[in-house]
Amino acid sequence: MKFLVCITQVPDTTTKITFTPDKKAFNAAGVQFIINPYDEIALTRALELKETLGGTVTVINVGQAVTEANIRKALAIGADDAIRINTEPTDAYYVAFQIAEVAKKNGYDVILTGKESIDYNGGQVPMMLGELMGLPSVSVATKLDINGTVATLEREIDGGKEVVETKLPFVAGAQKGMAEPRIPNMRGIMTARTKPLTVVEPAACDLLSSSVLFDSPAAKGECKMIDPNNVGELVNLLHTEAKAI
Repeated sequence: MKFLVCITQVPDTTTKITFTPDKKAFNAAGVQFIINPYDEIALTRALELKETLGGTVTVINVGQAVTEANIRKALAIGADDAIRINTEPTDAYYVAFQIAEVAKKNGYDVILTGKESIDYNGGQVPMMLGELMGLPSVSVATKLDINGTVATLEREIDGGKEVVETKLPFVAGAQKGMAEPRIPNMRGIMTARTKPLTVVEPAACDLLSSSVLFDSPAAKGECKMIDPNNVGELVNLLHTEAKAI
């Protein structure tokens, strides 16, 4: 069985986010990047299924050479090989289109992504990828099992859970609960150096959207302390200033 896991790199959650002086781009200077956590969940589940069912796990990334350190980390975790599409990931459609162009040529049985990236939180790539490839897609999946040519997935919905069955091939976006991410061991780190990492050039694709401006949230206002015995003033401020009541 052939698994394809889509990974992207995102700023570490401890990173202080800043933008360029013109506010038209994210300032990557001095930023530590990691594999998107939801993508790591997808990768771990693919490896678990491979260990049970057999097959191969390929990771794919849309990005320039700076992403290769995190691609090698994915190989160290256990992926068999990797593909890097040599272009800047400009928006969700562009990323999905590039992955679809490569995936169509290789006949993967299961294509997994994270439910979203933690930097933009768009959650669009799994659905777009399924549409571009003409495959069923299930997003925000918390469980995934495969029996023969049928996959059973569980996803959270308002007020409960939904169980979905689909035939292979399919696309799924992983949510917390599908698997616990693995930490690469020394053997994995050493073998990752020799695993194949293929670089391909991007396919021609129209850009359908672009970022116009980035800005930081407004600073929090000062905290106003009210005497606990002065309920009238509290009510007045909630009404006149906070507009909460």
